[in-house]
Amino acid sequence: MPLSAQDVREKFARFRILVVGRANAGKTTLLQKVCNTTEKPEIFDGEGNKIDADVVKSSVDRGYHDISNELVFRSNPGFVFHDSCGFEAGGEDEFKKMKEFVSKRASARKLNERIHAIW
Repeated sequence: MPLSAQDVREKFARFRILVVGRANAGKTTLLQKVCNTTEKPEIFDGEGNKIDADVVKSSVDRGYHDISNELVFRSNPGFVFHDSCGFEAGGEDEFKKMKEFVSKRASARKLNERIHAIW
């Protein structure tokens, strides 16, 4: 018997999604639309500590992100987004970081720490 949406919500307190795309391609704007909000996401480090948005603003504006940081919208706290850091032509370093992140998250023992979708 397939799981219902309620069953999935009970099993996974938070659904984790990696968003992949070029820097400044509008990934955050797209997430705002999906989450039905105009607010900026709250940003948390890998340990769950909130990061002051002003501290990372200049790097975010330039399209640089730490893929391990968690982006959470208050309107949809059940979703945790990770930004791929952008893929540029010949950007092997970004691709390598993304592959390492996915490998690490895919082998996580706790389901809530795994990547559940890549978009």
